[in-house]
Amino acid sequence: MSIWQDRHVTVVVSGGIASYKAIYLIRQLMKQGATVRVAMTPHAAEFVTPLTFQTLTQQPVVCDEFTLQDPQHVVHVELADWTDSLIVVPATANIIAKMAVGLADDAATTTILATTAPKYVVPAMNSHMYANPATQRNLAQLTADGMHVLTPATGMLAEGYAGQGRLPEPDVIYDWLTQQHLLQATDLPLHGKRVLVTAGGTREMLDPVRYISNRSSGKMGYAVARVARELGAKVTLISTPTALTKPAGVTYTEVTSAADLAKAVKADFEETDLLVMAAAVSDFKPTHAVDQKIKKQPGQTGLTLELAETEDILKTLAPLKTHQFVVGFAAETQHLIENAEKKLAAKKLDMLVANDVSKPGVGFNGDTNQVTLLTPNSTPMTTNLLSKTEIAQTILKAAIERGV
Repeated sequence: MSIWQDRHVTVVVSGGIASYKAIYLIRQLMKQGATVRVAMTPHAAEFVTPLTFQTLTQQPVVCDEFTLQDPQHVVHVELADWTDSLIVVPATANIIAKMAVGLADDAATTTILATTAPKYVVPAMNSHMYANPATQRNLAQLTADGMHVLTPATGMLAEGYAGQGRLPEPDVIYDWLTQQHLLQATDLPLHGKRVLVTAGGTREMLDPVRYISNRSSGKMGYAVARVARELGAKVTLISTPTALTKPAGVTYTEVTSAADLAKAVKADFEETDLLVMAAAVSDFKPTHAVDQKIKKQPGQTGLTLELAETEDILKTLAPLKTHQFVVGFAAETQHLIENAEKKLAAKKLDMLVANDVSKPGVGFNGDTNQVTLLTPNSTPMTTNLLSKTEIAQTILKAAIERGV
């Protein structure tokens, strides 16, 4: 379950060229289960219409303090009392100044002043306005008052030149907001737990330019890391090089080979409560890697490689287990359950996640997966074809139910 599930979020939109980006942040919050209401300054309504936000949120938009939809409630007080989290995005220099001195002269600022819930401020303005001592004093005052302030990005501004003051992208804002909430939450199912996740396909070098690897994209492991973080865990992600964005709020370690991965996992294993070995580890490596690129030779008809087995990381960890709950993965193309049950027993795993990667939409590179969860002395449970985020939620829920 997302930390945003069933949360009441008020987004205060002030008037700036970046006002439209609030739409994308609101959509992301709603996808994670939040109910969102919007309050707008009069200047914000010049950039994005209230109807846009009302249509998106399916909630009334507060623009005018003197419009009484419910005569029994004062508009800004009712919205403030409803709010679990308040986000000002974009926060212009003007609204920041008003917040710093407690000025409330419209529906948006009266709502802010009446709200006792945690407040999050995302500044966006011209770089000179941001650097102005008055703005910096005001931001320092907001921080002193207990508000959370995100540093603006550096990039191209509406004025046509680059500088600090640009609104961060909605994904960046969402990750920051989520991390801020996780730092405050103590009632999440993995709060206080250390989760170690591995991801990606290891690479075994043949020469400086070639390697043996597999088709793993790392998406499954990254999804597990993100979901574990959202469930309150302190997460370490050990990953091979991928094209994926590193999850926010997660400790990240990059490795290349199976030996590198084994070393990194062993270094963190003692302090780990839950290990999810989602990485696709190469089973073999060249017996001898060479320092120079292997060149074709005149008359050559082929090349013979001598391979040796890599370390079986899960099997090595089995004798070291004390309190750890260990989850392994098995990508199979035939005899799924039979092969998975053998691996579950041989490696003394607490859970095995098996999938038939010969099926369409399952396994490597895609955004979906279908898995079978196996645990000792239990009937295997097979999921439907789901997104990898939903599969990650299923895996972690099962681990939690078994005492992690």
